[in-house]
Amino acid sequence: MTFLLSLFGCPAGGKAQSAFRILFYNTENSFDTTDDPEKQDDEYLPESGRHWTRGRYYTKMQQIAKVITAAGEWGTPALVGLCEVENDSVLHRLVNHTPLKAFPYRYCLTHGSDPRGINIALLYQRDRFAYLGHTAYRIPFRDPEKHSRDLLHVWGKVSTGDTLDVFVCHFPSRYGGEKGSESSRWDAASYLHRLCDSLSAIRQHPTLVVMGDFNDTPRNKSLRLLSSGSHPLTNLFADPARLTQPGSNKYQGNWLQLDQILLSPSLLSPDSPIHYVDGSACLFDPSFLFTEDKTYRGKRPRRTYYGYKYEGGFSDHLPVRADLIIGTGGDN
Repeated sequence: MTFLLSLFGCPAGGKAQSAFRILFYNTENSFDTTDDPEKQDDEYLPESGRHWTRGRYYTKMQQIAKVITAAGEWGTPALVGLCEVENDSVLHRLVNHTPLKAFPYRYCLTHGSDPRGINIALLYQRDRFAYLGHTAYRIPFRDPEKHSRDLLHVWGKVSTGDTLDVFVCHFPSRYGGEKGSESSRWDAASYLHRLCDSLSAIRQHPTLVVMGDFNDTPRNKSLRLLSSGSHPLTNLFADPARLTQPGSNKYQGNWLQLDQILLSPSLLSPDSPIHYVDGSACLFDPSFLFTEDKTYRGKRPRRTYYGYKYEGGFSDHLPVRADLIIGTGGDN
């Protein structure tokens, strides 16, 4: 606590404030080694062309845990949003059989309709985020044949007694081209926008965190929609000049900022009992997450596989993080 006080100081009256770090990470194909006959997971089985063995799977879990613990710096993040997670088995191994077992993590997981079986999860430290409930929302696409990941909404109490609402997202991919797939991401953003607006009818001043891989940049229509309307969200990653890297994902030599954290207006006020630490939003980009890009030059994220070549790395995305301060106050 001495370190936290020196970092954030004390508010008037000498009451301590505590740091509350949020992290989002697309973990890229976090599959176990067991066949799910109802999903297209054959690519990640021991007998597949990738030779996805138990040893490689266990290494993947250790690598994800390394990123989470390193991103926490003085501890580990209070909340960790994850995507491309196959099932409960993967999360159980991550929180119970890696260095994360030293921390009081629990998790929520969606079970969406993605054909490959990849889902969305939230890890939370139960001593810092008192879980109250969660809901997975199936996106109502205009195309009835469209299948994708659900939206995950989790809410819980923080130490002030206030309720913090968290949405974790993984919007439809750009498969088929950015323009050709744009309508699916618009459908996802429109539905998420309505869900966020609806919280204003439940809580007078909702404290809302939205994080995820949106498969769009801040300039695209889907992200602009979330930052509009009567209850606009602020995208902490909208200004490229404030980022230490040109993007969170490198595709065919081009960096794109696909991973975002957005906050409700109440979290931007320094007078709020829960508020954003100005300037804390960043791409987590330690050197161990990179390798030389021999195809397009420069560097790229070090992945588990590059094509079908096993690299033993982490992911094709960089994590994004932001800090909140939890002060004193009442319920909202």
